[in-house]
Amino acid sequence: MSYQLVVSEKPSVGAAYAKVLGATNRQDGYWEGNGYLVSWCIGHLVELAPPNVYDAKYVKWSIADLPILPEKWQYLVSASTQKQFGILQKLMHRPDVESIVNSCDSGREGELIFRLVYQQAGCKKPFSRLWLSSMEESAIREGFANLKPSTEYDALYQAALCRERADWMVGINASRLFSCLYGQPLAVGRVMTPVLAMTVVREAAIAAFVPEKFYTVALTLADGSTASSKRFTQKADAELLLSKCRKEEHVTVQKMERKEKAESPPQPYDLTALQRDANRLLGFTAQQTLDYAQSLYEKRLITYPRTDSRFLTEDMAASLPGLVMDMGRVFAVEEPFPIHVQQVINGSKVTDHHALLPTKSMANADLAALPAGERNVLRLIAARLLCAVGEPYCYAETTLTTICAGEKFTAKGKVALSEGWKTVERKMLGELLGKQKEQAVLPDVQEQSQCSVAGAELKEGQTSPPKHFTEDLLLHAMETASADSMPEGVERQGIGTPATRAATIEKLVQKGFLERKGNKKTKVLLPTDKGKALITVMPEEIQSADMTADWEAKLLQIERSEMEPETFMTEIKEMISSLVTTTEARKGASALMKNKIIGVCPNCGANVVEREKGWFCESNPCRFVLWKDNAFFKRLGKRLDSHAADKLLRDGRVRLKDCKSAKGKTYNATVLLSCEADGRSKFSLEFEGGC
Repeated sequence: MSYQLVVSEKPSVGAAYAKVLGATNRQDGYWEGNGYLVSWCIGHLVELAPPNVYDAKYVKWSIADLPILPEKWQYLVSASTQKQFGILQKLMHRPDVESIVNSCDSGREGELIFRLVYQQAGCKKPFSRLWLSSMEESAIREGFANLKPSTEYDALYQAALCRERADWMVGINASRLFSCLYGQPLAVGRVMTPVLAMTVVREAAIAAFVPEKFYTVALTLADGSTASSKRFTQKADAELLLSKCRKEEHVTVQKMERKEKAESPPQPYDLTALQRDANRLLGFTAQQTLDYAQSLYEKRLITYPRTDSRFLTEDMAASLPGLVMDMGRVFAVEEPFPIHVQQVINGSKVTDHHALLPTKSMANADLAALPAGERNVLRLIAARLLCAVGEPYCYAETTLTTICAGEKFTAKGKVALSEGWKTVERKMLGELLGKQKEQAVLPDVQEQSQCSVAGAELKEGQTSPPKHFTEDLLLHAMETASADSMPEGVERQGIGTPATRAATIEKLVQKGFLERKGNKKTKVLLPTDKGKALITVMPEEIQSADMTADWEAKLLQIERSEMEPETFMTEIKEMISSLVTTTEARKGASALMKNKIIGVCPNCGANVVEREKGWFCESNPCRFVLWKDNAFFKRLGKRLDSHAADKLLRDGRVRLKDCKSAKGKTYNATVLLSCEADGRSKFSLEFEGGC
């Protein structure tokens, strides 16, 4: 009997495929049955080799050895996934396996994950591609019935290879170059550094902002509406007008203008738009939203989440009304609502995957059993679909211009004519949207008529600085980066892809370049001193969003076979070579780049400085270190933070509340710090009245 080997990206997805295909016999690392073997990768099984594999001298970081630009790229199986790689290699070489199906995620990274395993395993057997936008059984069956030739995705693989290798070359060379120039470990990345630069530039603009006061005179008209004067920079000018207005009993209506306007329904979500709304309305980070969406996808409740399209294809038009009706029923949107399918259909704007949708399976799922985060994300996606096929929100905007004491006063009013899609939005997301501002309704008055004045007062205001970046705003800045400097008609400006933006933000936080500050729902992302210092010393081409966005556009061209991969790689190599040969340490920057001293080493008396993974003694032979990911503190259910590290260095002890014992009991205790003979830290506990 011959078999077809199906390789998915994750065990959970593999299990779903196996169930549909009838491969029900569970083996070690794969499923078997009905002519199929179904196995899986665990993320990136095969990764680019580190520099020291090319040459042992690269273990030491030295500017003299740069640039490191491999001629022949080498790959390694990552240590943690050796076993699963061995299983896949064995399955690929089984004589009864005739062909293979690449069933990894339907995107650039999924293509890369499979092909690297296939090549590293030395496999030569024919393989085809499963390309899905939904994990529903019907979609899986249809996908396997219509497998695509692997050659259709060769260009996608080339783009993925170029992305991976370009990131490696920029990361390895720039990180080593700047770490050697400034005498401390500095992480530099192709996407990460321009994103950090955006936050540093924004904070500099906020810090440099000088608010300017302005003054207006506000008239209260007899019907209760308010008309305002122009802004005055000098208070005396506004006060003079106020005194004149207080002598007037009437204003003359100079102009009454009424314009009817319409706000079109929003488009369905792509991943970035979903992440932005989930951050703004729910306070979720981009990574949390992606994790919730991925889980919903694997539970067959939504379609493929890592999409950059906000439209659907023509073949989906017929099934859409049924799906919309199902959603309305699930979320109790009872009243009949119009369904305008055509406004969300445009196949020419769908590349790899269509917009994010709830699936038909969702209508029969037990949503109450979902974790709250997943349920909220699902509600957003369903609400967006119902809004997207709705009618425009129509309103009338009225502007009333009056004259008082020779000056113009303006009042604006707005009245809804037809709520359209906003009815559904309010019904489904009302509590998340918060209190909506009451719209002022202006009286219907004739031009040149008189209105009596009920009161006049002086109002003081000031100009506002730019806003700090929230995750919502930073995602938008990443998506639209360099849009102004790109030629007309170029698609997908911006840096990173929908699939990678969340990971970039998380990496910046994890490496200590950005921090989240604020209350539970509204957190802002601020560059740390370390982040600001890094950008201060970075040359323009490394921190420029323009260059990175240009690279993203070129990767997209490679994906579409419009550019040769070699051309792109040559450009990257030239940029790195030029960076290495022309970059010098900035004068005065070493003071900026100093590590933060937090105390004195209890072993040798030298300074203890904070770095990414802990607090280290600066003296070379001394081995004293307090690791942030500290095993002793972990066992107590605690994490060693800067406050505790400070107390340990200053007093040799720190009191901890609510430590957890192995049996789950809580107790208070004091951790005592001492040193081994070679300087390594040693901890002991002093209990308060026993555990």
